[in-house]
Amino acid sequence: MKKIILVSVAMLVLSACAEQAIKDDDGLMDAGPSGDQYGATVGSIDGVGASSGTMLAGQEYAVSYEKGAINDPGNILSQKVIYFDFDSSNIRDDYVELVKHHGKYMALNTASRIRLEGHTDERGSREYNVALADRRAQAVKRLLLFEGASSDQVTIISYGEEKPADFGHDEQAWSLNRRAEIIYE
Repeated sequence: MKKIILVSVAMLVLSACAEQAIKDDDGLMDAGPSGDQYGATVGSIDGVGASSGTMLAGQEYAVSYEKGAINDPGNILSQKVIYFDFDSSNIRDDYVELVKHHGKYMALNTASRIRLEGHTDERGSREYNVALADRRAQAVKRLLLFEGASSDQVTIISYGEEKPADFGHDEQAWSLNRRAEIIYE
């Protein structure tokens, strides 16, 4: 009898943990009314997926994956810089959705080609910064490929600290220099 109760309790605990994990995943991948895992309402423009209501840095952008959408300043795809935290190559949460949209665009527009340019701030040795900048660009590339872009659409250049966006020597300048840029060719 004790074994049955013990097994029952263990099963109950495991099922509760499994339900919690599912709830957590659902919270992270909150599907909107159309089922878009990025939380945007999905429609269609000439057979190519589109959405609206995507936020980045407090500004709302529309999303269209039509060819040339990368040049529309009202489209999220016009944003092509991903910023990183100090000494990190992890894509910040506030830029994951942006990178995913670029990956979807590339998957739907297979003729598109990009160059990912990795950058760092001036702190650290030259060798370390080149390696860190490469890891940042590689992180962006992995997410693009996950969203459907192909590896032959993406090239990487690691500049390290060589091409700063801001020449200052304070945290504000350094935060602008810790980046990866998406350059459509």
